[in-house]
Amino acid sequence: MIARRAFALGALGALAARPVAAQDALWVALRAGGVDLLIRHARAPGTYDPPGFRLDDCATQRNLSDEGRAQARRLGAALTARGVRVAEVRSSRWCRCRDTAREAFGAGEPLPLLDSAVGLGLEAGAARAKALIAWIAANPPPRDAVRALVTHHVNILAVTGLHMGDAEAVAIRVANGVARIVGALPAQ
Repeated sequence: MIARRAFALGALGALAARPVAAQDALWVALRAGGVDLLIRHARAPGTYDPPGFRLDDCATQRNLSDEGRAQARRLGAALTARGVRVAEVRSSRWCRCRDTAREAFGAGEPLPLLDSAVGLGLEAGAARAKALIAWIAANPPPRDAVRALVTHHVNILAVTGLHMGDAEAVAIRVANGVARIVGALPAQ
């Protein structure tokens, strides 16, 4: 009985250690650089943008909540605290993505390929994901740093197949036209 309990506790401990080990490996990879970090914008309450929203007017869009701004700041602080150098920041033109980039990293240059693919349809969304992968391949991230790409859930799903929550991120490397997942980073 004691031996079985010890075995069961040991097995549970080994399972619990796996996510920690995976997170440690991810932080090592991020510090080494040469990866793109696809980041879902931080908390912006609601779903979708209202009808008639405009990219040039944040008042017409869903925007970050106070918690969303805090999430973005925690993400940037966590990367800095763990020695991850972010050399380049690109963002969707949506205000919630631009604000996430600004709160986390101080700024972000717009990249239309990161704009929301919601409403484009399946084929156009897949084409956008393919174009983003091609852009990454043609413009690789620095070998000694990370490039942050702040975007939307639908785009990350199309590129990686992963569902990401608010302010969550996935590190990828693109090779031979394929995005390979290095690891996923939970919200901080």
